[in-house]
Amino acid sequence: MGVAVGVKFEDGARIKISTVTGLQALRPDDHGKRVGLGDSMVGKVVAGRDGVVSVRVTWRYRVNGKSRETALGTWRGKDGLSLKALRDERDQLAADLRNGIDPVERKRTEKLKAQADQEQEQADQRARMQRIADDEQRRQGEAAAAARRMTVRTLFGQWQRVELIAHVNTDGSRAGRKDNGEWVKASFERRLFPKLGDVAAEDVRKVDLLTIIDDCKAAGQRRTASVLLTDMRQMFSFAAMREIVPRNPLEGVKRAKLVGKEVERERVLGVDEIRALWKAVPGAGLGPRSAAAVWLILATACRVGEAMAARWEHVDLQARTWYLPETKNERDHTIHLSALAVRQFEALAALREARDGEVLPWVFPNSVGRVNKKAPDELPDTKGRVAGPVDVKSFGKQLADRQRPEHRRMSGRSKNTGALALPGGRWTAHDLRRTAATLMAGVGVSTDVIDECLNHKLASKVARIYIKDRRLAEQGRAFDALGARLEAIIASE
Repeated sequence: MGVAVGVKFEDGARIKISTVTGLQALRPDDHGKRVGLGDSMVGKVVAGRDGVVSVRVTWRYRVNGKSRETALGTWRGKDGLSLKALRDERDQLAADLRNGIDPVERKRTEKLKAQADQEQEQADQRARMQRIADDEQRRQGEAAAAARRMTVRTLFGQWQRVELIAHVNTDGSRAGRKDNGEWVKASFERRLFPKLGDVAAEDVRKVDLLTIIDDCKAAGQRRTASVLLTDMRQMFSFAAMREIVPRNPLEGVKRAKLVGKEVERERVLGVDEIRALWKAVPGAGLGPRSAAAVWLILATACRVGEAMAARWEHVDLQARTWYLPETKNERDHTIHLSALAVRQFEALAALREARDGEVLPWVFPNSVGRVNKKAPDELPDTKGRVAGPVDVKSFGKQLADRQRPEHRRMSGRSKNTGALALPGGRWTAHDLRRTAATLMAGVGVSTDVIDECLNHKLASKVARIYIKDRRLAEQGRAFDALGARLEAIIASE
């Protein structure tokens, strides 16, 4: 590379200065003038708004036959570079030039490098911000996954809140379960939660659930196993729909193969058994309300849960009607009371009691302190104990305890084992309802009227939509015929 150092200053400058004193003599009027500082150093006078004069100094040199110019710095009387510093910078650049380093190219290279460094720094900053965003997204994803990865116990809580709590849909229909899912919760607390309650729902396998079902079967609790299968399948179906679990682990499990086909009970009390029951009830050790409940269910064909939840405000003995605002199939129902049914309500009315100065509204109140979890209208008394309708299971247990062999008597339960045993075998409160329907058919009541007396839903959807006549007059005649038939059976020898 051909290098020429100390290029002769061209006559374009009007002022030649070689000392600091000469620079200090410059005035604002010299603004824009060019000065020669020797050794190919050229300056341009600049007067600031504050009247301070400075000189921007460059160095001219030739390389490869071309003239170039590079900035050395700015001289200023107080805070600029000194003339000596400017010359030292020029000497250093000249030395670099002799060593083959072109100041202009070096500055260009440094500028490009600075730009590249800045771009790299910006790229690094963007990468850091992206990593931060990715980490945050990952954390949110993990949090969402953890939220989805709920335990079986937490899953039940969500299922209960959404599906089991009793509520009214926008179309006026009732949904959920009357007890708000408390019975299912108690069942799961006994059988499901101890084994799988704290396990992530998505980790539950079919074998885990079937093992619980098999334990119930092994204990001879086939009905319990069947109900448990239904409830667990519904809960995991709820979870699968919401992608809490990948699929319902009980999908495809056949109830008949797992727990056996459910055999519909066909137990009906015969005429002689009804007569024997009439004689047996007074000495069976039942409470007076429970004794009346046996004949009330027989005379009205009501469900046992409907009987136990009855309220006096819905019973009109003068009009001989009993209104049921809420029933199993979500239809209200009005029962005409025969003379036999009226006598049972009269006997129950004589047993009405008051607690804390207020007459209880329930036909079958519970014992204070015993809680019926299916009753949403329980009331605390002054001592904080709870009063409400009797638990529906209580009545069934009273009947079952009095149909046991002596050797199977349960501790703390009735000693009157066998007091209500009948020749046809074990019977339940629901069998009384079936017996009432059978007696109606025996006295000539048509099947469709019996269905209305039992408050069954019409099988046909079209009929449910278009037929709104509940045939109350025919129901009244049917209930009177049933009552008359029962009284004839009871009275006959």
